[in-house]
Amino acid sequence: MIESLEIEELDNYLSYIRPSEELRSKIDIAYRIEKQSVIIFEVTPHWKDPKQKIESNVAKATFVKKDNHWKVFWRRADLKWHSYKPMPIVENLLDFTRLIEKDEYNCFWG
Repeated sequence: MIESLEIEELDNYLSYIRPSEELRSKIDIAYRIEKQSVIIFEVTPHWKDPKQKIESNVAKATFVKKDNHWKVFWRRADLKWHSYKPMPIVENLLDFTRLIEKDEYNCFWG
């Protein structure tokens, strides 16, 4: 289960990496929770219709209750989630945000 303290960590991370207010209509970063997963994504206007928004997934962490850890995934060009082989498991969402912030192999932010 995703704890409120971990959600606070996500909120802190997003407030740190989000573009300035002036740029958010052109590009923004957000997250959503789907069952036991947290997905971080970019939000940009559609190139044909700027009023429509496109979400591009960046990173995903899925909580594995029986093991009490998070599995880390990245979205490849095939648009499928793949395990992040350099570090497929983290203990908490703070470690997850640190991992995607570092992005040592340019898997998350390109």
